[in-house]
Amino acid sequence: MTEASKPTEPTDKQRRADAYWRSNLRLMAVLLAVWFSVPFGLGIVFVEPLNQFQLGGFPLGFWFAQQGSTYVFFVLVLVYAVRMRRLDRMHDFE
Repeated sequence: MTEASKPTEPTDKQRRADAYWRSNLRLMAVLLAVWFSVPFGLGIVFVEPLNQFQLGGFPLGFWFAQQGSTYVFFVLVLVYAVRMRRLDRMHDFE
């Protein structure tokens, strides 16, 4: 086996980058699950019980399907930005 073909030990920077990427993927998976489940669950699955209540003159299930999903998306973008800033600092990638 030649010197160039020997497996090398990952550097500290590479280990930090791998941990950073795993944290990023975990965060994205959680946020995407929330983004899917809130409009789907509240706007489709639980629409009948929610429609017993009104919000702004509209049934609550309809509101979640139309407006609520947009608000949830906006909040998730903000959460992602804040959490990524924290991850950048934690893994020393500022």
